Amino acid sequence: MSFVMAIDQGTTSSRAMIFRADISIAASAQQEFPQHFPASGWVEHEPEDIWTSTLAVCREAMKKADVTAKDVAAIGITNQRETVVVWDRVTGQAVHRAIVWQDRRTAEICAQMKADGREPLITQKTGLIIDPYFSGTKVAWILDHVPGARDRAERGELLFGTVDCYLLWRLTAGKVHATDATNASRTQLFNIHTGEWDDELLKLLRVPKAMLPRVQDSSSDFGSTDLFGGTIIIGGIAGDQQAATIGQACFAPGMIKSTYGTGCFALLNTGTTPVQSKNKLLTTVAYQLNGVRTYALEGSIFVAGSAVQWLRDGLGIIKSAAESGPLADQNDSSQSVYLVPAFVGLGAPYWNPDVRGALFGLTRNTGPAELAHAALESVCYQTRDLYAAMRADWPDVSAATVVLRVDGGMTASDWTMQRLADLLNAPVDRPMIQETTALGAAYLAGLTAGVFPEPAKFADNWRLEHRFRPVMSEATRSRKLKGWAQAVKGVLASDPGKD
Repeated sequence: MSFVMAIDQGTTSSRAMIFRADISIAASAQQEFPQHFPASGWVEHEPEDIWTSTLAVCREAMKKADVTAKDVAAIGITNQRETVVVWDRVTGQAVHRAIVWQDRRTAEICAQMKADGREPLITQKTGLIIDPYFSGTKVAWILDHVPGARDRAERGELLFGTVDCYLLWRLTAGKVHATDATNASRTQLFNIHTGEWDDELLKLLRVPKAMLPRVQDSSSDFGSTDLFGGTIIIGGIAGDQQAATIGQACFAPGMIKSTYGTGCFALLNTGTTPVQSKNKLLTTVAYQLNGVRTYALEGSIFVAGSAVQWLRDGLGIIKSAAESGPLADQNDSSQSVYLVPAFVGLGAPYWNPDVRGALFGLTRNTGPAELAHAALESVCYQTRDLYAAMRADWPDVSAATVVLRVDGGMTASDWTMQRLADLLNAPVDRPMIQETTALGAAYLAGLTAGVFPEPAKFADNWRLEHRFRPVMSEATRSRKLKGWAQAVKGVLASDPGKD
């Protein structure tokens, strides 16, 4: 049994990847599923779509790799975090569509909790801020709006889970209701210091304890499935950003990974000590192995790859994402155009969902090249803001030793990665295997099954594809960062929520 299958269940698609024992990829399959937007700011998925697409891609990947259940040592699951499913314990039928992490319907509940002074308690226990992004208020909303749901939940008839937990329950035919510490740490119901569901938080967010799954190590025995022609154990679970951290082998304190998809998520490993941020970063569980929790500081950027999509679909100045770097390279260096891409507000370290994007420094000569340049640079500037916040929160991050490991679609752009290294004034490492999220899930499962070695030895398998080293002068870097700071200040000053 020398293969491991990773289920990578994302926001817009489900994917399965088969890895060999040498971590090379044997096969993969991917399937998109519908998004539902029933009201402004609401985003939902049909749980059955999540399930059927996951089942389909697993079978397709196994067929492509020409493997059967007896060849697969274990399955690992990684998933879109914070998305909520509530289902019937007996039938498995969801009582409501899944409420997706992007959904903002509980904004008023969150605002009231902040006004009531609840945020310090929640932050101290969970490492999170109060925001509709997280799972707790979503669960409460379902219980409040589905007739009879709250009473049924109190009686233990309904189960709650993030997507990993829901898939695990379906894969094991309802035998296992469990999650791992990384996903639990994103719910606002889990005390990251004790490693347990917190009674005070459950009471505050009005979520019955009877609904909650068991919390396990990220690499552990989560039961088994018989749905692929034989019995396969499920040996690992981690939320997508934590799985990418593992796939990037960021096991040592001080290592940073940054994933560039639609948005960007940067995680800094802080070791076994949780660091409470003073700069609006999140404290989260990076992974839990052998009962020991390793923590991370996390910063989220809402707009990364979607800035390139805006160039393509909104402005029509490129036909494909691959054109953005060469176009940006034609920029008129005498112009200083800044895009603050607050299309859906600003993430860390600002956490302001109400501001909107703006362009600064436009002249009569500004054209497509300058706009592409500004869009790609905006991702680099935002990453630099996260990096600066991380260094302020955790001084052990030394500018002399830091290396940023990157993955995700935008990292294919050499121009963007070089500019990122220049603005960070630190090396940027792009790995040989870009599918780091799936690899992280596979590693956790393979560790349980004995296919993959302990973390230190697994880290030796990490391979560098290219290192981008900073070449920009300090004077140019300082000038550009000063301009960015002024642009962000201008956007924040235009906050419609302010008088």
